[in-house]
Amino acid sequence: MILYCPHITPRLRYIAGFCGTELFDEPVRLTSDKKELLAFDGPRINYSAEPIEDVFSIVPAGLLFETGITPQVISCVEVDGRKIFYTTDGDFPFDIFSAAFYLISRYEEYLPHHKDVYGRYAHIQSLAFREGFLDIPLVNYWLRALRAALDHYYPGTRFRYPAFKFIPTYDIDSAFSFLHKEWWRNLGGALKAFGRGHWGALAERIAVLRRKRPDPFDAYEWLDSLHLYCRLRPYYFFLVAARCKGVDRNLPLASAGFRELIQYHATGYRLGIHPSWQSGDDEKLLQEEIEWLEVIGGQRINRSRQHFIRFTLPETYRRLLRHGVDRDFSMGYGSINGFRASVASSFYWYDLTKEEATQLRIFPFCFMDANAFYEQHFSAARAMSELLHYYRHIRKVNGLMITIWHNSFLGADPEYAGWREVYETFLKEEVFWTP
Repeated sequence: MILYCPHITPRLRYIAGFCGTELFDEPVRLTSDKKELLAFDGPRINYSAEPIEDVFSIVPAGLLFETGITPQVISCVEVDGRKIFYTTDGDFPFDIFSAAFYLISRYEEYLPHHKDVYGRYAHIQSLAFREGFLDIPLVNYWLRALRAALDHYYPGTRFRYPAFKFIPTYDIDSAFSFLHKEWWRNLGGALKAFGRGHWGALAERIAVLRRKRPDPFDAYEWLDSLHLYCRLRPYYFFLVAARCKGVDRNLPLASAGFRELIQYHATGYRLGIHPSWQSGDDEKLLQEEIEWLEVIGGQRINRSRQHFIRFTLPETYRRLLRHGVDRDFSMGYGSINGFRASVASSFYWYDLTKEEATQLRIFPFCFMDANAFYEQHFSAARAMSELLHYYRHIRKVNGLMITIWHNSFLGADPEYAGWREVYETFLKEEVFWTP
């Protein structure tokens, strides 16, 4: 396909590249030469305000020709049951390139905004939340509509039809509940249980430490069996903070049990860094954590997911790139489930302040167990319904589905009773069996 525009900008080149990859097997050709457009034998798009006979027209709204970051006046309307914005005249009802760019680049997160209690961009300020489309991969639906419109205008066009893909990922924030922790942490926990009269919890801690029963957070062998049965190859993101402080509560790096756990997973799975909260305030710690995980795991660490989904654009992504991370799995909210970038496809990060595409590939997630449990206060049954909602929408657009689970939810801790069964049922009866 060829796309004509009198003024080709970095923004247009970026979003045309993304849309073209989703729609076609070959890259979209960009041209500012009208003669080249008219001579092209194949589907053609005229991305300009000037009508061109027998060429499919998308009229620009202007965002892709701007530089800098300025507040956008956005008014959403509904067409065929889906929200659209940047409406214009032409053969398509809106400027899909500007709208997709606005959402995928996370343009709104560069504008002045209030942060949540953890200092993160608050989801309640997002256009997707305010307009009620946070729960669907809207950009993928737009691309499906564009494919249909082009197919009608240019019958016989060969399109790319990607297959649905599911990637399970796990954040290991607290590898074990009792095992391999410093003696003083276990002693403190035992005294607290004793003082509160929680005899069952005290007895469980003692039994686990005496190796009479498994640790309640130990779901690793069970997960191995589940992955083998469903033929899945997941990612494990390990929190390896040098100091146990604040929300960084994993095992000490000196723990032999912790090192053995990482080495075990490195032999059969792909590892990623789960940068500590502390590393967000001290960049040296990020490099130290990556290097430690590389040494213990024996593999290059180029994947990341921010602990507590704590990231700020563009600073966090630039920091990751400086330290060799070129794949990030943090694109989602740590306060609600849904599609933060309104897309169920991976994409390269566009640095708006530098006006350039980068080599950092973003893999967005749509569901995290901790969001459903702690933030949305869902039961296990309701979380299953939410999972199925995302799954069915993503399958409909043949998109990429990424979920986040924690080993603590999938073990034997009674606080999370029923969540393990939800995950197992979801994988075995939906993901594995659906053609």
